[in-house]
Amino acid sequence: MLAIRAVKRLAAQICLVLVSTATFARDDGRYANSPLKPWFESLQSEFGKCCEDSDAYVVSEPNWKSDHGQYRVRIDDEWVLVPDGAVIKQPNLAGRTMVWKHYIDGHPRVRCFIPGSMT
Repeated sequence: MLAIRAVKRLAAQICLVLVSTATFARDDGRYANSPLKPWFESLQSEFGKCCEDSDAYVVSEPNWKSDHGQYRVRIDDEWVLVPDGAVIKQPNLAGRTMVWKHYIDGHPRVRCFIPGSMT
């Protein structure tokens, strides 16, 4: 009985870690025939095309926040303010929150951000 509880607890912890970390979303050719490919390639913010210099990361809800229209996202265990110019305002056809990042002086910055449905 004690072993079963320990296994259940370990499984729950593993699920929590998997759900709470950013998922790497990269087009390595697998999505060449995806109906969303042209949409992804068209995404851009005031900082340029989103998919040009970096890959998208799917961000789970605990790793992004919205407060009065201002977004923050956790990248590499650092909370980063999303510049207004990085927010993509068109409908999110993928449905999940995504961020495209780059680094300045070793710190993550947001090139593009598209909020998800928060469901």
